[in-house]
Amino acid sequence: MRMAAAQNDSAEVAVTRPGAGASAVAGRLTFAKILALPNIGPILAIVIAVAFFAARSDRFLTGGNFSLIVQQVMVVGTLAIGQTLIILTAGIDLSNGAVMALGNIAITKLAVDSGLPPLVAIALGLALTAGFGLLNGTLVSWVKLPPFIVTLGTYGIAFALTHIYSQEQTISGLPGALTFFDKTFPLGDTDITYGSVMMLMLFAIAWYVLRLTAAGRHVYAVGNNPEAARLTGIDTRRVLLGVYTAAGLIYGVAALLLVARTGVGDPNAGQTDNLDSITAVVLGGTSLFGGRGSVIGTLLGALIVGIIRNGLQLIGVASIYQTLITGILVIAAVAIDQLNRRRQK
Repeated sequence: MRMAAAQNDSAEVAVTRPGAGASAVAGRLTFAKILALPNIGPILAIVIAVAFFAARSDRFLTGGNFSLIVQQVMVVGTLAIGQTLIILTAGIDLSNGAVMALGNIAITKLAVDSGLPPLVAIALGLALTAGFGLLNGTLVSWVKLPPFIVTLGTYGIAFALTHIYSQEQTISGLPGALTFFDKTFPLGDTDITYGSVMMLMLFAIAWYVLRLTAAGRHVYAVGNNPEAARLTGIDTRRVLLGVYTAAGLIYGVAALLLVARTGVGDPNAGQTDNLDSITAVVLGGTSLFGGRGSVIGTLLGALIVGIIRNGLQLIGVASIYQTLITGILVIAAVAIDQLNRRRQK
């Protein structure tokens, strides 16, 4: 009898263990599926950051503060859209902050000193920044120079032209049309700026183009394997030229948003925004090696930086620690991207 009972017990254990093992495997598979969801990393980072700062500051979880965060990332977030397009093609743009500053000065100086109508000044400023994008694209796609070297050179050119043209002077007394995007409208109890809406609209347009059009698929194809893309009939030079030119135009919009936010034309603006835009792109999960990523991830990456900086300010942490934490996050994001690429190989 005892032997039979022991056999029955062991049989029950044998039956139970496979079930428990299957449950564990299913749990691991479910967790792996969750981790594989698009943009889950940046989303989790935002949730953790929000929970952390909400527990330490009563002012953090307010509509006004979240509106402020979006306003603070408005300019860099817009720059990061253009940066994302370029990084998706396995390039990089070090000139975008300087090009934006040049557009900022051009728009304000043309409207104030030259007396041009604001809309004409804006159009000329956008044409100027798009022209720099066209120059970058031509040198990368036709002359075959490395994007790093090209945009490092145009960074210096744009920086110098900004200071020469402005004569180191800040331009003030702007017409109201140039500061339109700093105006607000109520959304519940919170005031939202038109500039924030413009940034979000640009993200939506970029997402649509990249995900739902042939041109967007060509951008990913060129970034993933330019030679294979060429052999399938894609004009890789035209794609690169279009990407850099579109990015330059977007930098002009960022210049306009900067004018609206600051209310002046500042020749010293945007000096670190090139690095901040790369940070937003990397934190959003876009691969620096091209061919993988999304502008939605870039938006999340920009918000991560904005939330961290805003939260640390609210709890009284020195600004230097904001830079420290951001740097650590960038290295971690690139390391994760490298690990994922190795696993895929």
